[in-house]
Amino acid sequence: MRSPRLLALLATLALAGAASTPTWASEPHVGFMRLSAPDASGPPIEVGVWYPTDTAETAPAGGMESLPVAIGAPVVGQHLPLVVMSHGNGGWFGGHYDTAAALVRKGFVVAALTHTGDNYRDQSRALEMTERPRQLGVLIGYMLDASPMHARIDPAKVGAFGFSSGGFTVLAAAGGEPNLAATFPAHCLKHPGNYDCRLSASKPLPASTLAPTWTHDARIKAVVSAAPALGFSFGREGLKGVTQPLQLWKAGDDEILPDPDYAEAVHRALPRAHDYRVVPGARHFDFLAPCGPQAARQLPSPLCASAPGFDRAAFHADFNRQVATFFATHLGVGER
Repeated sequence: MRSPRLLALLATLALAGAASTPTWASEPHVGFMRLSAPDASGPPIEVGVWYPTDTAETAPAGGMESLPVAIGAPVVGQHLPLVVMSHGNGGWFGGHYDTAAALVRKGFVVAALTHTGDNYRDQSRALEMTERPRQLGVLIGYMLDASPMHARIDPAKVGAFGFSSGGFTVLAAAGGEPNLAATFPAHCLKHPGNYDCRLSASKPLPASTLAPTWTHDARIKAVVSAAPALGFSFGREGLKGVTQPLQLWKAGDDEILPDPDYAEAVHRALPRAHDYRVVPGARHFDFLAPCGPQAARQLPSPLCASAPGFDRAAFHADFNRQVATFFATHLGVGER
C-alpha cells in the first residue's frame, strides 16, 4: 500500500454538508466527504467520512472502485452514532470502505483517518505506536466538535474499529496499556522473521514507544479489533482497562501475524467476556475490502490475494453484517 501509483486513485473530493431530516424508507444512501482534521501536534490529518444521506449514489470516490457514493451530499439524521476507523501499517483511510458503507446503512457516521507517518505514502513514524491512539483521539474530537456533521452526531455513541496496527490502536485507545519495553525484545529474539520484527530490525523502537504515555479516550463505548498487531504486548494487566464491549477477529491462516502472539494472545489475556470470532481459511489481508480490477492491478499482490478456495467477497458480506450488528447493539442503535 505504499506504491506511488495509488496516488492516481485518491482524487480530491468536493465538500458539502447542508443538514436535513431523514426520509429514507428502509436504509439511507451512502454519502462521502474527504476532510482534513487539524492536529496541534502535527500536520492536518486526512479523513474520509461516510454518512447517511437522502441523495442517491452516483459514482465511486477515488481508490474505492466498488462502492458508488453520493459525494458531498447533505447529511441526514439527528443523534447519529459514530464509528472511527484505524487502518493497518502502510494503509490509508479507504482500506475498509465496504465495512464503512455497511455501517452507514445501519445509520452510522463513519470516519476513517490516514495515520500521519504510517501510511502508504509515508512510513517515517511507523514505529511510533503512541502516535496512533493519540491521532485517533484527535479524529474523535474533530468529528464531534468541528466536522461538517458534528451537530448531527451523538457524542455518547462512539465506537472504534481497527485492523492490524489499527487493531492494536483501538485496544490502546480504549484503555489498553501495552508494555513493549518488556515484551518486544524477547518476542523478536524468538520470532525474528515475523513482520513486526522485520519492520523494526533496521530501526529500533523509539523511546516514546518503549517508555510511553498512551492516549486513552473515554468517549469510545464499543470496540472491534481485527487481527490486532502486537497483541502479545498487553497481557492480562495491560487489558484490564478495556472495559467496553469488544468484538475480536482472528484470521485462521494469518501469515503476517501468526498464532499465538497476536489476536489469540489478546483473546487469552482479556479479563472480561468478549465476542471472539476466528475466520477459517482467512489470511491477514482478507479483512481489507475485496479488490476491484483496478486495485488488483495496482496494489502489491498480498493485499488482494486470498487462499485458494477462500471467498473474500462472501466473507465480507458476513463480516460487515456482524460488525454493524455489534456496534448497533452495543451503542443502542435501532434496526433500520
